[in-house]
Amino acid sequence: MKINHPKTLKNLPRWVILLIDISIIIFSYIISNFIINSFTGSFDLIEVYKKIPIITFFYITYFLIFGTYKGIIRQTGIVDAQNVFLANILAFGSLLLFSFFIRNTLDFNNFTLNFYRLSYSVLFVHSFVSTILMVFLRVVYKTIYYTYLTPTIKTKNVIIYGAGDSGIITYNTLKSDTSDNYNVISFIDDNQIKCGQKINGVYVKHSSKIDLEYITQNNINQIIISIQNISQNKLFEISEKLSNLPVKIKIIPAVKDWLNGNYSAKQIKQLRIEDLLGRDSIKLNNPIVDQELDNKVVLITGAAGSIGSEIARQVAQKNFKKLILLDIAESALYDVQQSMQSPKINDVEYIIGNVRDHDGIKHIFKKYNPDYIYHAAAYKHVPLMEKYPFEAVNTNIKGTKVMADLAHEFGVEKFVMVSTDKAVNPTNVMGATKRCAEIYVNCLNSYSETNFIVTRFGNVLGSNGSVIPLFKRQLENGGPLTVTHPDITRYFMTIPEACQLVLEAGTMGKGGEIFVFDMGESMKIVDLAKRMIKLSGYKYPEEIDIKIVGLRPGEKIFEELLANDENTQKTHHEKIMIARVNYSKIENAFNNINNLCIFASENEFNKDNINLVKQIKNIVPEFKSQNSEYEFLDNLVYEK
Repeated sequence: MKINHPKTLKNLPRWVILLIDISIIIFSYIISNFIINSFTGSFDLIEVYKKIPIITFFYITYFLIFGTYKGIIRQTGIVDAQNVFLANILAFGSLLLFSFFIRNTLDFNNFTLNFYRLSYSVLFVHSFVSTILMVFLRVVYKTIYYTYLTPTIKTKNVIIYGAGDSGIITYNTLKSDTSDNYNVISFIDDNQIKCGQKINGVYVKHSSKIDLEYITQNNINQIIISIQNISQNKLFEISEKLSNLPVKIKIIPAVKDWLNGNYSAKQIKQLRIEDLLGRDSIKLNNPIVDQELDNKVVLITGAAGSIGSEIARQVAQKNFKKLILLDIAESALYDVQQSMQSPKINDVEYIIGNVRDHDGIKHIFKKYNPDYIYHAAAYKHVPLMEKYPFEAVNTNIKGTKVMADLAHEFGVEKFVMVSTDKAVNPTNVMGATKRCAEIYVNCLNSYSETNFIVTRFGNVLGSNGSVIPLFKRQLENGGPLTVTHPDITRYFMTIPEACQLVLEAGTMGKGGEIFVFDMGESMKIVDLAKRMIKLSGYKYPEEIDIKIVGLRPGEKIFEELLANDENTQKTHHEKIMIARVNYSKIENAFNNINNLCIFASENEFNKDNINLVKQIKNIVPEFKSQNSEYEFLDNLVYEK
């Protein structure tokens, strides 16, 4: 049984370690003399005592140089053993030279010569014995400490998926981890050639052998996927095979994310649903993006949000002239400020401001004269915007109009607007306001020197308010996970993918385009929920169930990336397309959007929601409300 350890045993003082090492040197010298000289009958303990100060002096010198006493004994490793070896071998070499010099150079009387004369064979045996003892005692102390002096740690039985170099590194990391007690039961691999072999005494089994019976018999807690440069498709395939097993599935980070080039057990992360899009993640590494932003003043609105903050982090690594991060959310912007890293950190400005405030935003334009604008500020929650349409209009439409008008007025080079697939054939106020904003910037682009560009993509995994954080909270509370409809589907992308698209669009766009992302197949939300339950190590539905709660106001069952009368044009990247928009239906849209913004401002406290939504439907005729109080408006005939 392990017991709690005293703090003094946890961290021995350095001077104590040094005294122990000196004691070992003295003891080893006596033993070495006895071993060599006892056979010839010339062992003289008094003579040994006389020479101990010389031996001790040389060894202490190298102990101080190599800091052998500075290592934490309970964490002794290869480096500590190496320092001990180097210090001892150099002390041995120095003593050999010292003795050789005494023997062959100086003309001392016999008494003095004998006093300084050291036996080569004794020095060799002494160096060997002292090195072994110093390393051995450190290992013994480490073993005793973690066997008897540390608190009881529950053993975690794990399987490592991957019997390659990465799997071996993971094994060594787990075995050396002191905060958890990992017991590696087996490696698993898809390569038949490796199966049946042993790695560090642990068998490699084929992945087909890992079933419920094997997991239960060996009381497996975790399966750690340890394959570097694994594709999303392969990861999805592996997770599908393992998802029905009652274990937590974890994954090691990519080599580039190892801390200081070293891998720690603490870096093993739960396999996230973000890792399982069912397609390879899209990588955009266009050097022209760096050139476009070189020495430019960049303004990002909504910079405290999920998308805006990631755009900010990516732009922060470029050679910008000035980076202005604008948001109305003070605490969230403060968090971004505290986490921001950039080679030009002193050229990053954080501004609390509201995109609705024309005069305040104009002051920012006058002061900084931005070259590039990434407009990510928006309200995005469908049910809330259905309830508060004036807020949606004033932020999503008027806020965009303020930013776009000032971009035109001040001759901004490029204005990139972040939009959503909910703007396509919208069924809710939020989507319809984003479509209005798309229309406005496209209209403005037709006569402005500024290039106005729109990026349109689906749901962003892990963003604030998205389904993934909701499911995580519900899992932490013991379930159930709530899904609005059994057939509801969504397109998904990761935050880095979304932000790469925005930056790429800013580089690629010449003005007037709506860029859309090929995000693969849409995913059923109920399947997403099931996968999250299984990835967390729970059984569905025995331990965590899924509850169907019904569609929310304005919510679609199926999202679309293109409207019925839109098709696409290819770009230089196979995953990025340009939507061909039919502008014939929006001839009067520019003036109507201006009038809508005036109405929303003048009636902000009047809250004539019906009249407001009616005007939105007049601008966006494909806006058909679903599961909403505004559905009756779709039967009316609007002014065209």
